[in-house]
Amino acid sequence: LGVRLSSAKLIAPYVAAEGLPVLIRRAKFLKEMLFSSSGYETLIGRNAKRMMAHLSIPADEALQSTLSFFEKMEARHGGLSMLAHGDVSFPYLIESFPMLLRCSEENHLKPLIDFLKHIGIPKPRIPSVLLAFPPIMLSDVEKDIKRRIHAWEKAGIEQEYIGRMLLKYPWILSASVIENYKQALLFFNRRKISSAFLGTAVKSWPHILGCSTTRMNSILVLFDDLGISKKMVVPVLTSSPQLLLRKANEFLQVVSFFEDMGFDKKAVGKIVCRSPEIFASDVENTLKKKIDFLIDFGISERHLPRIIKKYPELLLLDINRTLLPRMNYFLGKGLSKKDVCSMISRFSPLLGYSIEHVLKPKLDFLLQTMKKPLKAVVEYPRYFSYSLEGRIKPRFWIIKSRNIDCSLTDMLAKNNELFAEEYLGIET
Repeated sequence: LGVRLSSAKLIAPYVAAEGLPVLIRRAKFLKEMLFSSSGYETLIGRNAKRMMAHLSIPADEALQSTLSFFEKMEARHGGLSMLAHGDVSFPYLIESFPMLLRCSEENHLKPLIDFLKHIGIPKPRIPSVLLAFPPIMLSDVEKDIKRRIHAWEKAGIEQEYIGRMLLKYPWILSASVIENYKQALLFFNRRKISSAFLGTAVKSWPHILGCSTTRMNSILVLFDDLGISKKMVVPVLTSSPQLLLRKANEFLQVVSFFEDMGFDKKAVGKIVCRSPEIFASDVENTLKKKIDFLIDFGISERHLPRIIKKYPELLLLDINRTLLPRMNYFLGKGLSKKDVCSMISRFSPLLGYSIEHVLKPKLDFLLQTMKKPLKAVVEYPRYFSYSLEGRIKPRFWIIKSRNIDCSLTDMLAKNNELFAEEYLGIET
């Protein structure tokens, strides 16, 4: 099995009653159950690291034994990234959970696998659950696992979501985690913040379940400091529940990033409310890279605060898949870098529009049907924000039918009443 001699002596009393052929067969079964190549090996190790990193509640015995196993893995070369590699982790697994060698294949392990499949865990993903929380393999399906799943159902989590949550965060079967969820509900109710969002949040980000109310409170204190009202806390956390997993210093790094650009706390608070996901981003590897990219392209640093204020979501767009293709699209149409920079500075949401469904059809209509020069969109890039069928075409045909020549601004910026009054002669 690869178990160290010193550990083997400790394990021997647990398995002395089992015959050698039985132990060999059982070890083989466990290895096949846990380490058959599934293509999820990297994901298993990554999720284990994430689970450890975000745990901030007291651990019960099952969770403590899991953490001890993880720490043994972390101490060796490759760490938890080797968790799904049986030749490395199996000896540590047996050292940490020797009673696994006493689990009957027919009466215990196979029924467990069948149950996990029954609640929605695909067979290739079962190792993801069991290796992340080995005490599950020692638990009785009827007496332990079903009872804890029922506890989640009583807490308002529908059964169809429990399997998905278990796959993302196997520790939902820990007694500590179940208790922490109850404490979190009480915590938000005491703060007079609707706790209803929490049930939705943990379905998508179950790692929150290992986050202490002390950690959660530190984020809410920062929200208060930015002027975010209790009324806005719910939509912010519903949109980006992962913010509850942020350490205070990580969140403050993002706040400082915006303050360094010239935003005051009130303005930063508005950005949190509008695009909370930004505050779950890494400053160095994500946010600053976007800013550096814009500057390298030619955007003036003094225009950046206006650009970001108008469209903070820009900081979440992928450089190679979203930003660069849109910039190259306009360059390919004959605009200069200076023109494109001017358009972005005037109307930054431009960078979030689909080329195929928004930019191309609207630009084609402008050039081919309206016979406007390309420079028209440089002067009024907001043109791309209007509906082609609902506003651009109807107003153009009205203008054309009256042989009126006007700018894009005059044609599109006016509301319906002012447009009707000026171009249709209808008094309002």
